[in-house]
Amino acid sequence: MAKKNKFTLFDFINYMVLALFTVACIFPFYYLFINTISNNDLSSKGLIMFYPKGLQFSNYEHVFRIPGLTLAAGVTAARTVIGTVLTVAASGYLGYLFTKNEMWGRRFWYRFLVITMYFNAGLIPWYLTMRNLGLTNNFLAYILPGIVSPFYIILVKTFVESTSVALQESAQIDGAGYMTIFWKIVIPLITPILATITIFSAVGQWNQFYDTLFLMTNSKLFTLQFILWRYMNEALSIAEIMKQSSGGMRSNLSIMPTPTSIRTTVSIIVVIPILLVYPFFQRFFVKGIMIGAVKG
Repeated sequence: MAKKNKFTLFDFINYMVLALFTVACIFPFYYLFINTISNNDLSSKGLIMFYPKGLQFSNYEHVFRIPGLTLAAGVTAARTVIGTVLTVAASGYLGYLFTKNEMWGRRFWYRFLVITMYFNAGLIPWYLTMRNLGLTNNFLAYILPGIVSPFYIILVKTFVESTSVALQESAQIDGAGYMTIFWKIVIPLITPILATITIFSAVGQWNQFYDTLFLMTNSKLFTLQFILWRYMNEALSIAEIMKQSSGGMRSNLSIMPTPTSIRTTVSIIVVIPILLVYPFFQRFFVKGIMIGAVKG
């Protein structure tokens, strides 16, 4: 008969440490959320710590009334989806090509790609380049610069090299071309690393707002992050305007926007979409990043 596994002191300590670590990761999001749905007067005084007080949802109503928020959300969603798809496609195919000795100038182009990871011309040359390419007030400014990412390409290349070459050679003997091998053999094998790149790219696209800050003056191209970032920076003045417009009525302090309530609500709105997407890719994430980072 098989022996039963005994629950040791080490197991207990291990579970406790992991439980505490989990709580430490989750609590900041929980803390932000309970402050968004609590009495704003108590929240601004730092009296909301472990559970909400004076339940209300007016903070979300105030934030969702920001002018241009819906259009900005659409722009952000479009850049995230289009940018992520193109980045993953380019990274996957280029990473596969760099594993082929037949590729013309493979060593030169690969070294050239790696060099770009170590040198950065700086903000001003970047802006001048983007302006000379006509990418100011242009939606393509959100897409084109991120399509070719050296880091992602290296991850895919390393992952492809860790897979069996026999399948590719067998297909090549049967007359399959590079594109056929890539789509029908390589992609199913490298799904974990592609999922990992998808997470990285989507989070990067979703959170980016500096390109909007420097390149966009047309409000129709503003992103959600930029709108909320500007709104968050103006939280103090907005809160003061709201208080003055209320005529100083004490009874409304519980739902009156404060800098704290505005910042916490904006933070929750920004982070929730990514938190909802991540679980769908989580099962690929660990395998992809481990195999893609270390050949073997």
